[in-house]
Amino acid sequence: MNTKAEQPKGTNAADIGKLVLAGLVLAAGIFAYSWFGRDGSISSSIRLLGVLAAFVVASAIAAFTALGRRVRNFIAESQFEMRKVVWPTRDETIKTTGIIILVVIVLSLLLGLIDLILKSVILDWLLKLGG
Repeated sequence: MNTKAEQPKGTNAADIGKLVLAGLVLAAGIFAYSWFGRDGSISSSIRLLGVLAAFVVASAIAAFTALGRRVRNFIAESQFEMRKVVWPTRDETIKTTGIIILVVIVLSLLLGLIDLILKSVILDWLLKLGG
């Protein structure tokens, strides 16, 4: 359990301005990608690098907001929790996968048999009694 005190959820004008600026930088990168791709003078790999640079700059700007700090804390805590996970061995994974495949096959055959029985009962027996 996390014993950290909850931080206030309100956003101030500076954070909103930073997020808007980050959105504008990202939008400008995407716009530049399509604008410079119209005439084909700039290769798509260079245009893609421009979009990636705009994404990095926008992420850096957004990281200095309250939302960015919360996202960084969430990622750090997630990484900490992932270190606690005990992953199965290769042998356990193979055995579990085999059991799951076997159960799926058995249930498929069982449902197919039930479908066949119901079809024969309804179509062959009940409908012929009424006709």
